[in-house]
This record gives sequence, structure tokens and C-alpha cells, in this order.
Amino acid sequence: MTDLPHHDVTGSGPVLLLVPGGAGHPMGLDPLTERLATRFTVVTYDPLGLAHGRLGRPVPEQRPADWSEGARRVLEAVLPAGEAAYVFGTSSGGIATLDLLARHPGRLAHVVAHEPPCVTVLPDGEALRAELIEQLDGPGRPPAEGESATPTGVFLARVLRPFSSYVPAVTPPPGRLTIAVGADSRGLLLDRTAEALAERLGSARAVFPGGHLGTLDHPVEFADRLTETLRSSARTSA
Repeated sequence: MTDLPHHDVTGSGPVLLLVPGGAGHPMGLDPLTERLATRFTVVTYDPLGLAHGRLGRPVPEQRPADWSEGARRVLEAVLPAGEAAYVFGTSSGGIATLDLLARHPGRLAHVVAHEPPCVTVLPDGEALRAELIEQLDGPGRPPAEGESATPTGVFLARVLRPFSSYVPAVTPPPGRLTIAVGADSRGLLLDRTAEALAERLGSARAVFPGGHLGTLDHPVEFADRLTETLRSSARTSA
């Protein structure tokens, strides 16, 4: 058995798994985590271990299934017997949470996927994906390996392409998924993507503070909106 995937645990209450975006490095999420930890046992998942000493080491091309399998293993380790977890993922982490829900719905109470960039669900998705990759991965990509490696470099080299081609293949159980979009993203590509995903999967849709980086720019308001969404889902399912 390999070692348990990297993660950190703080707070008390129902288990809430956080799956960061980008290359999964939870940089900048401390204010959000601190706010959520007053209400939840927050488990912050670091799928590539970049915040745990592995930044700079070689990273193979990633797949959403790699991250969702690691998330499943973390949940199996931290979830008390008989309990179900809440899960929140943003950007590439949102794609991983969609895959987790598709593959392992059994112990998930509710999943919130914030602006997952699986743009190929749109009718013109392949062209839009190519434009997105060109926009993000232009000249001057930061290194993905070595002493100068950055999380952004890892994301561009190993995560962006395989994750942005992801299309959910399984409709989740009713009432188990919310697709979230930032208020500042209205009318933009990921707003269109969120609308198409919610329709495709028959899920709820919610508006959260800020834009694609709302977790960083508005951590307190974002945490409160997430808490409200999860509590509402619990009342609905009760």
C-alpha cells in the first residue's frame, strides 16, 4: 500500500474536503480554511504534494481520476464510520470533485464544484479549449521541475490539457451536486460552462462571491456562501 496522499486537517464538525485549483497547491487558502474550520472539519487535499515538499520533483501528466482516487483514499482515512463528507473543489479541483462524485458517490453528502473548466461540454467546446490553452499557456511558461519550479508551471505542463478535456460521463444522484459560478464571471466562458454542466447533470447552480479566484479574493464571504449552500443541501435531503 502506498502512502496516504498529502492533506491537512483543521477545525471540527462535519468533514469538508477542499480540493484546490491549479496544480492542487493550497497556496493562499488559509483565510478561507480558517473561516470554514469554525464550522467544519476541513481536510485540505494536496494531490501532488506541492505544499508538502514535492515542488520541483518530476510530475507525470495528471488525470482527473488520479486526483479523485487520492481524494477517495483521504476520505476513507478521515471520515468517521457511518458519516458522509461534504466536498468543495475549484477550477481543476472542481473537475476532480466531479470525477469523485461520479466514481464514489457512496460517502459524499454534497459536492460543490466551482467553475470547473471542462469547456468541451459546450457545442463549440473544442475550439474554446484550444483558445483557453493558448491564452493561459503562452510564451514564458514557468518551470515545472527543478529549483525554479512553480505551481503554475506544473499546472500548465501537467494539468491544464488533460483536465480541460474532461466531460462528466455519469449523472450524479439527485440533490448531490451544486455547480457554482462567480458573480464576476457572469457572461464569461466559465459561466457558460457552468450553465451547460448544470443542465447536463441535472444539478443545482449557485452564484458565489468574486470571480474565478473568489476563494482568494473574498475568502470570508466565499466561506459563508459555501456554508450556506452545504447547510441548505442538508436541509433539503433531510
